[in-house]
Amino acid sequence: MKSKLVIDAKGIYYRDLNERIRQAVKEGVKEFELLNVSGQRYIGTALDGEIKFLIHGVAGQDTAAFMRGPYMRIEGNAQDGLGNTMDDGFVSCTGMAGDVMGYAMRGGQIHIHGDVGYRVGIHMKAYKDKLPIIVIGGKAGDFLGEYMAGGVIILLGLFSQDQDAPIAGRSLATGMHGGTIYVREYVPEYQLADNLLVEKAGDEDRKLIEKYVRRFCEEFDEDIAKILDTDFLRIKPKSHRPYGNLYVG
Repeated sequence: MKSKLVIDAKGIYYRDLNERIRQAVKEGVKEFELLNVSGQRYIGTALDGEIKFLIHGVAGQDTAAFMRGPYMRIEGNAQDGLGNTMDDGFVSCTGMAGDVMGYAMRGGQIHIHGDVGYRVGIHMKAYKDKLPIIVIGGKAGDFLGEYMAGGVIILLGLFSQDQDAPIAGRSLATGMHGGTIYVREYVPEYQLADNLLVEKAGDEDRKLIEKYVRRFCEEFDEDIAKILDTDFLRIKPKSHRPYGNLYVG
């Protein structure tokens, strides 16, 4: 069996495509190149180990969901739910990604060169020794980091299709009770949810930011010096129980 399999996904139903991938993995294939992908869902779902994907086109909903280890590069855009409950591995996307990306993500990294939709990083959590990471090169929609319990989101705001939009939508970090969000330069106060600590990122924060931004730049051939030439804000919750007083008699 070949170690690499190239599949032209044009016109292939998503179930048939995924079954073909799973069967090839059982037969020992470790590298996939998928051509003409047009919204097929669940690509790479629940796969583990050292498997590589190069996807050309638009990856469908819940691509890389429950993934545990593979490397995936999307040359194009991704629909909603990218990296849903992802446990480990690495995903990069050269375009944009949709809503609820990284939902309940517990480990691994997702790097998006462009913009992302609503509720990215919702219920994201660190799990045991795992630290989930999301790096967004563009801007984010409403409710970024909603109910976030752990992990790191880095929002750069540099590579957006809408330069006039704010770096993030409304209610950033609503219900956040763990983890950290770093935002390059500035977030208008009205964009932020209540009960947050917003401070200038310190030296240790900058080291962490540099580590993951460096990987972002390697993936997308960007200049790290230009990205890091300004301040970042660190956003953390004031409390691990932001709604605790709502349930006290």
